[in-house]
Amino acid sequence: MTGGPFEAVLFDLDGTLVDTRLDFAALRRELGFPEGVGVLEHLATLEDPEQAAWASTVIDRHEMKGAAAATWIDGAQSLLDTLHRRGVPTAILTRNSRAAVARTNELLGLPVDLILTREDCAPKPDPEGLLLLAERLGLRPATTVYVGDFVFDLQAARDAGMASGLLRNGKNRHFEDQADLVLNHLGEVLYWLHSGNDANGE
Repeated sequence: MTGGPFEAVLFDLDGTLVDTRLDFAALRRELGFPEGVGVLEHLATLEDPEQAAWASTVIDRHEMKGAAAATWIDGAQSLLDTLHRRGVPTAILTRNSRAAVARTNELLGLPVDLILTREDCAPKPDPEGLLLLAERLGLRPATTVYVGDFVFDLQAARDAGMASGLLRNGKNRHFEDQADLVLNHLGEVLYWLHSGNDANGE
C-alpha cells in the first residue's frame, strides 16, 4: 500500500519519536534471553512464574531508566505540534510499558490524541493496537499511516490495512523493502499529508 494524502498519522514511540537509549543487547545479556526473538515474546514462553516475574522486573527497570533519560528524536516535537495545530489525528502505539510511557510523557509532553501500550493490547507485530486506535479515533485504516523504525511496526501496519512508514536510522535499511514509505527525517510526514506521492518520496 502506498499513496495518500493521509488523514491521520500514528507513531511508534522509542526510536521514532523519542530516544531512550535503551540497550537491548545489555538487557538480553542480563536476562539471558536469546538473540533473534523479541524480548516480550521470549518472556511469554517462560513457564516458571518466579523466573517470569524476575524477568519482568528487569525489563521494567531498564525501560524506566530509559524513560527517565528520554529525549526527542530530531524533528519529532515540531512535527507533533504541527499536526496538532492542523487538527490531524495522531496517536502512539508502543511495546513499552504504561509506566515507562507515562514517565516519558511527564518529561517531554506528548501532544497526541491517544497512547496505547503493551498493557492495552497484544504487542506488535500484532495489529490489534492499531485497529483499536482506528476504532477509538474514528479513523479509516486505508487513509492512515503508521510510522516506526522496526520491522514489527511495518508488519503491524500492513496487517491493520494501514500504510507503513519507516524512519531510517542507519541500522534498519534492510527493512526498507517492507515499508510503503521511507523517511530520512520526520518532517517528511507533512509532505505525505499533502502530496499523495508514493513510496520513498519518489
